[in-house]
Amino acid sequence: MKKGFDNNKYVKIQSEKIKERFKLFDKLYLEVGGKLFDDSHAARILPGFKNDVKISMFKELKNDLEIIFCINAGDIEKNKTRGEYGITYDQETLSLINKSKKMGFSVNSVVITLYKNQASVDKFINQLNRNGIKTYIHTATKGYPTDVDMIVSDEGYGANPYIETTKPLILVNAPGPGSGKLATCLSQIYHENKRGVNAGYAKFETFPVWNLPLKHPVNLAYEAATADLNDVNMIDPFHLEKYGITAVNYNRDIETFPILQSILNKVSNKDIYCSPTDMGVNMVGFCITDEKVVEEACKKEIVRRYYNELNNYKMGLCEQSTYKKIKLLMNELNIDEMYLDVIKPALDKKKKENGLPVIAIKVNRKIITGKQTDLLTPAGTVVLNAIKYISKIPDDIYLLSPTILEPILELKKNMGSGDRLSLTEVLTALSICSVTNPLAAKAMANLANLKDCEAHATYIVSGTDKKALKDLKINITCESEFIEE
Repeated sequence: MKKGFDNNKYVKIQSEKIKERFKLFDKLYLEVGGKLFDDSHAARILPGFKNDVKISMFKELKNDLEIIFCINAGDIEKNKTRGEYGITYDQETLSLINKSKKMGFSVNSVVITLYKNQASVDKFINQLNRNGIKTYIHTATKGYPTDVDMIVSDEGYGANPYIETTKPLILVNAPGPGSGKLATCLSQIYHENKRGVNAGYAKFETFPVWNLPLKHPVNLAYEAATADLNDVNMIDPFHLEKYGITAVNYNRDIETFPILQSILNKVSNKDIYCSPTDMGVNMVGFCITDEKVVEEACKKEIVRRYYNELNNYKMGLCEQSTYKKIKLLMNELNIDEMYLDVIKPALDKKKKENGLPVIAIKVNRKIITGKQTDLLTPAGTVVLNAIKYISKIPDDIYLLSPTILEPILELKKNMGSGDRLSLTEVLTALSICSVTNPLAAKAMANLANLKDCEAHATYIVSGTDKKALKDLKINITCESEFIEE
C-alpha cells in the first residue's frame, strides 16, 4: 500500500506541541478525542498513519500522567456499542483500562457522567469497584449551558466530586463520543483552581484537520464518520476574526465556544484561548506527504461509511438521514455507490450464480470471489480462495481434510448451529490441518497479507463472519440484503 502520511514526523511535531501546552500549566487536563489505542479511521484515510500512534506518544511521559475514562450513563443503559468491534461501551471501557495498565500507564478512575440512578449503571459501578477501579458519579450540571455563574459555582461544577489526581498531565478519554470528557475536564479545573492549582485544558483530536480546506476529502471523511452525530465542519469564525487565518473546526465546538470561553475565564480569571482551534493540539495536516494517495483513501472510506450506515438503517440502528448525508458527501466528490472496484465483480458473480450470496476481495490487484456452498459461508470460501491465490496453490487442491471437518460439522449439527462452517471455523480447521499439511501451513502464513484488502458482500454479513473479517483487517462493505447463512 502506498503511503501518503509521515508518521515519524507526526510523532515528533505533535509531541512537541503537547509538551509546549503542558508547560503553560501546573496541571493539564488533556481531552483525547477519538480512539486512544486503535485509531483505525485515521489509519485508513491517512495511509502511513499508525493506529497506535496516540498512545505511543505518551510513553515517554508515562511517569508524569494518569488517565481518567468517562462513560455516559445513558450509553450503559442503552447498551450502546462500538461499531468496529460490536462490543458495548461499558465493556470497551474495561478493555481500555486493561490495555492502559498492561502498557504501564496509571489509570486513575472512571467517571460515570449524566447519572440518573439507572440500575444497569449501578451494576457496572459495582463491577468496577470490585475490580479495584475507582469510580466517580457526575450528574447533569446545574445551569448548563447558559447560566455561567451557576455552572461555575459550588452548585454547578462544585457539586461534582473532586477526583484526586497526583500527576501533572491527566488524559481524559472515553469509549466513544458524547461521554462527557469536556465536562469532566472543566469540573476538575474548577476544583483545582479553588485549591490554588493552575490547571488548564487542551484538546488532542485528530479530525477535522484545522489547516486543510473545509471540503478537503480528509475533512469530508470525518463528516462521514460522524454522520450519526450530525457533526458539520465549519470555518472557525473566532479564529478568523482574531488571527485572520482560516481554520476548520466542527459545529459543536464552534457553537459552544463562547460558553466554554466564559467558563474558563471565570475559573481562571483570564482568557486562555481565543478560538476553538486554539484549544486543540493537532499537527496532522503538516504530515501529509502525498495528496493523491490520501484523497483516494478518503473517497474509499466515505463509500465504506455509506454502506455501513445503509446497513444500519436496514437494521433499525440509524435514521435515513444518516446515510443520505454521506451520499451528499459522495456527490461533492463525484463518486457513487460503485466506486470500490470490488463491488461490481461481487454483484456480477451473484448474478452468474443465480442469486447465491457472494463476497469479492481484491488481492494484489486481482479480484477473487467466493460464493456460499453447502459446506461454507461466502466469507469462508473467499478467504480460502484468496490465500490459495497468494500462496500459488492450484484451485483444485483441497486444504481442509475431511477427517478434520467431519467432527466439526457433527458438533454443529448436534448444537443446532447450522450446516455451514463460519470463517472462524474454517480458519480453526485450517490451523489444525497445517500441522500435517505443508500447503495448509503455507496458506495460513499468508493470512496476514489480507490486511487492508477491500472486500464487498452481496448481503449483510453476519456478526460472526463480520468480526472474523475485521480481525483479519479486511475492509468489508455489504449490500443491504438479509440472507440465511
